[in-house]
Amino acid sequence: LTAYMQKKWRLFENGFNYNVVSVFGSQSTGKSTLLNRLFGTRFDVMNDAQRQQTTRGIWADRGTDGMPVLILDVEGTDGRERGENQDFERKSALFSLAISEVLIVNLWEHTVGLYNGANMGLLKTVMEVNLQLFGAQRENKTLLYFVIRDHVSPTPLSSLAKTLKSDLERIWDSLNKPEELKEARLGDYFDMQFESLPHLLLQPDNFERLALKLRHQFTDKTDSGYVFRQAYKRRVPADGFPHYAESVWEKVVSNKDLDLPTQQELLAQYRCDEIAAVAIGPFRQVVDSVRPRVQSGQIVDELGDLTRVAREQALGDFDQQAARYHAEVYKKKRAAFVQTLDGELHAVYLNQVKNALTLAAESFASQGQKKLEENPEMEFGQTVGVLRRDVAKRFNATVEALEIPGVPWTFASEVTQLEMQLETITAKLRKAEMERVLKVLRREARDVLSEIIADHLGNPDDGMWPGVMAGFDAACVDADAKLLARMESAGVEVGARSALYRVLHKALWDDTVEALREEVGDQMVLLKLRTALEDRFRYDAAGLPRVWKPSDDIDTQFSAARASAQALLPKFGKVDIRKSIKLRNRDEDGFFPSGYDFTRTLVLITPARAREVSKRFSREADALYLEAKRSMVATQSQVPMWMIALLVFLGWNEAMTVLFNPLYLVLVAMLGGTAFVIHSLGLWGPVFRAVNGMAGMANDQVHHFLVEAVNRTEPVKAKRTMSSSSLGSSSRARKGSAENIEMEALGSGSSGSSSPSPMMDSDEGGNVRASFGSL
Repeated sequence: LTAYMQKKWRLFENGFNYNVVSVFGSQSTGKSTLLNRLFGTRFDVMNDAQRQQTTRGIWADRGTDGMPVLILDVEGTDGRERGENQDFERKSALFSLAISEVLIVNLWEHTVGLYNGANMGLLKTVMEVNLQLFGAQRENKTLLYFVIRDHVSPTPLSSLAKTLKSDLERIWDSLNKPEELKEARLGDYFDMQFESLPHLLLQPDNFERLALKLRHQFTDKTDSGYVFRQAYKRRVPADGFPHYAESVWEKVVSNKDLDLPTQQELLAQYRCDEIAAVAIGPFRQVVDSVRPRVQSGQIVDELGDLTRVAREQALGDFDQQAARYHAEVYKKKRAAFVQTLDGELHAVYLNQVKNALTLAAESFASQGQKKLEENPEMEFGQTVGVLRRDVAKRFNATVEALEIPGVPWTFASEVTQLEMQLETITAKLRKAEMERVLKVLRREARDVLSEIIADHLGNPDDGMWPGVMAGFDAACVDADAKLLARMESAGVEVGARSALYRVLHKALWDDTVEALREEVGDQMVLLKLRTALEDRFRYDAAGLPRVWKPSDDIDTQFSAARASAQALLPKFGKVDIRKSIKLRNRDEDGFFPSGYDFTRTLVLITPARAREVSKRFSREADALYLEAKRSMVATQSQVPMWMIALLVFLGWNEAMTVLFNPLYLVLVAMLGGTAFVIHSLGLWGPVFRAVNGMAGMANDQVHHFLVEAVNRTEPVKAKRTMSSSSLGSSSRARKGSAENIEMEALGSGSSGSSSPSPMMDSDEGGNVRASFGSL
């Protein structure tokens, strides 16, 4: 159309100065003949010898004599060639009505007043859809130019026009209008003009004359019936008309309201729906019987076989009965029936696949963790790989059991999702395995490092820190080798290995620092300093204990030993890493994780804490110094020789008596032997405790005896009290003196004793309480 309008018809040059006319009517009513008479076109006309369809589709041409008019010859309606298929008729009529300024409605006189004969049903459908598609945007009217053909009856044209107007008004009122156009009237969208022509064969001259008259209405602007008025202009430039027509046609074709079925199609649709409803019943019973189990999370092994058989049975029942009806309707309804069956199956199948997916992921996670915990020495890659392949195999078997040939859906996304979940779980298991490996390596290294640190810090010297650093480097090398083997087994990516190395190194160093800080705690440091002080002060160079003599320079020795011990405190205060190859090159090698404050970990004893420890050590050292001084004084306190000579001279006779008296000699020998045995066995403590116990028991017995003796004097005291009541105050005085005498006699015991007298008083019952201070 673009090429014709631009090059052949040269309508592009006209801009807005052109018009569009189309014709509408039943087949073989002379539509093409009428257009040829009105516009001088050369459309094919029907062969008088054969009554058949001449115009198929929509043809276009330009009017002769320079007429800027685009004429569309539209295929006639109600043709036997298309039969009941009125789809194209409706779409071509709507297209013509949408793009034309003037729509020529060609109809016979005898069809006026008929509904189908005058194409009123088709006009109704076209008007209704046109109102829905273009009614809201339409700014211009369309002229319905009715040409009543073969007008040979005496019925005047006005009566025929009135009948057509009444029919159109009734059709317009019955249209299903959009909500916003409920009040729209026919005159708001269409103007109507009515003309008639006599019979072409019976009145050929009259026909040609009146046809020429009608031509003037399309060519002569001065004619009173001129049809191309400004109110009908579409305001589409000529060079844009092809694109405009194409967009209108696409909109018309895509509209479903024009797809009205035939009677056979309606019957086929109705029966196919009934057959489908009956055929789907047994199928749904099978599906409903297994759906609760699937929805509860179970894996129904027989789901695929059961539903596949039910689906084939339902399709067989549908095909057996529905295939006898309209073929196109049957195909469409069968496709819809299959879609319904597959839709219900897909929902259940998808639920089953989701259950299998969840079960596979949970099984892989739990079994993987269990196997790794039960067999920590097994290779991670082999253990997890075998388990992963087994889980994937079971899942794929579940999916394959649900396959149906020809269905539009697959479970490829769920298979991919399983792979992703297994990879995620594998990564988690790998992470847990690496954490477990790091813990094991850390524990092994901690045991070795703790022993090394205790050994070197227990013997502080110049090789203390080099020894500790050598042990740390060796532990790192050993742990790195073991970690590398584990990472290769677990399939850790090369890029992620360095991070694990850094985590391991940080853990080893933290354990080293922790062990160092335990060794340099306040009590441990004081113990080490005191041990160092005692080693220098209390033992000589040969390691023998010192016995201080008055001639020894104890002050100088103590000062040197204390200075040597205090010199160790700064060594314990900070870690010396100069002999560690790993720690010296830590920044270049990326030994620790980024952001790790390594410098802070080197300080073991802060200055304030060091001062406090130094003070406490000084106090303990002073105590040791005083102890040494006291031992020297004790050594100096010896018995003089003259005292020994005096004791021998004065005790010579007693010694001879013991030696020459057999009884005394045996007694002394027994006592001496007993003392020797007690001393040799170290039993002086138990002997002293036994003696003290016996003395206590004797004291209790004497105390009890004296109390009973005092209590026996109570009757004598009572008699004296009764006699004193008649003698007066003098008798009471004598009584008191007598009691004093009795108490003195009781307390004195044997003659010449200087023990203090017991203090007595009586309680309310008349009993006497006595207290013996010295006893």
